[in-house]
Amino acid sequence: MASRTGLLNRRDVLRTSVAGAALAGFVAVPRHVLGGAGHTPPSEKVNLGCIGVGNRGWQLIQGMQHHNIVALCDVDARYLAKAADRFEKANTYRDFRRMLDKEHKTIDAVTVATPDHVHVPASVMAMRMGKHCYTEKPLGHNVYEVREATRVAKRYGLATQLGNTGHSGNNYRDVVELIKAGTIGEVREVHAWCENEWETAPRVVSNGRRDRPQGTPSVPEYLAWDLWLGPAPYRPYHPAYHPVHWRGWWDFGNGRLGDMGCHLIDLPFSALDLTYPLTVEADGPPAHPESAPPWLISTWAFPARGDRPPVELTWYDGNKRPGLLKDLDPPDSRWPWYVLFVGADGMLISGIESFKLYPEEKFTGVQLPRLPQGPSHADDWLAACKTGGPTGCHFGYSGPLTETVLLGTVAFRAGEKLAWDAKNLTVTNCPAANRFIRRAYRQGWTL
Repeated sequence: MASRTGLLNRRDVLRTSVAGAALAGFVAVPRHVLGGAGHTPPSEKVNLGCIGVGNRGWQLIQGMQHHNIVALCDVDARYLAKAADRFEKANTYRDFRRMLDKEHKTIDAVTVATPDHVHVPASVMAMRMGKHCYTEKPLGHNVYEVREATRVAKRYGLATQLGNTGHSGNNYRDVVELIKAGTIGEVREVHAWCENEWETAPRVVSNGRRDRPQGTPSVPEYLAWDLWLGPAPYRPYHPAYHPVHWRGWWDFGNGRLGDMGCHLIDLPFSALDLTYPLTVEADGPPAHPESAPPWLISTWAFPARGDRPPVELTWYDGNKRPGLLKDLDPPDSRWPWYVLFVGADGMLISGIESFKLYPEEKFTGVQLPRLPQGPSHADDWLAACKTGGPTGCHFGYSGPLTETVLLGTVAFRAGEKLAWDAKNLTVTNCPAANRFIRRAYRQGWTL
């Protein structure tokens, strides 16, 4: 129902969506939108085009609605209807390429909250048009894509931010300060883990050595399936992919590590000034060609940095945990997702909102950081869009972080310990693994 200009008006979106009426509910308008406390003057507002407005994308928009939401894009008309009802003046699209083509003179910046396999195609196209970019984690679906997004962001000098919201939190900044100050001594060992079996986890990723579905149900009226696939190899629609469950399929996601690795590994990456690993290896059940495993343990070896020693970092998911935990009194008995730094003089374990130092009696009187409250992750980026200042999780930092995370899945799929040549983007000791570093795009899609 697009007009000749490629836009869908609000009435079109609501009519297209089977569930439009149910989803287009009332939303209260915050004071800052009406000019109350915290009001953002028009001269400081950023004109935003939002690519992916369901689920996480909708949450992002809510945190940025004090700026100008001028264009909305989603392949699922149900999500688009909900967003269009809230932001009545915004133009609506199903294809991000059409949105960027039509709105390039209108928007200053984009948010990208699509499935992982569309992150980089959308982000890179926007950045090549000179648009600032906030992209959800992981930055890309494969290592090559991430390197290209990092390169383009640097070339155009844009304000970028990876959606690692915890990066801007007070607990995160406190832990980074403590580690950098040497509170627990030299750190050579770090462990990070993420909770629960896949099918019972609060964030269902639906991993577990599954074959590709054989049925071919009809594509729902509300879903533009070919656009949802984007650059990924063609396959028939199935509800096993959309919504949410795409994370467990290699063509679209990278399992639990791809989903949460950038959140948790971000903390040691920043605190220890890590960049690219020298080697990476992984353990898990036999690799499946279609789907991610129900559990995974990945280990990266990082070189010394100046006077800082080499570091070994290990990731666990699927209810796997480091053995060191049995001797600790956890801040949360469930141990859902944490990072454990092992130092020469003690240990620090950090969750999302709190941390503990061990042995507790040794650190009873330790001076804790007193850092001022910083801006939210979104506001950090929005300010940079206007001022040109740096952001906390810009692509120059979060690109190497994401590459590292994705190399964990490459090692698992290759079944070998890999030696990594970061400069040349190549696995040097296992040529077969390089097929997972980059993939060909489906006809009609380029990067």
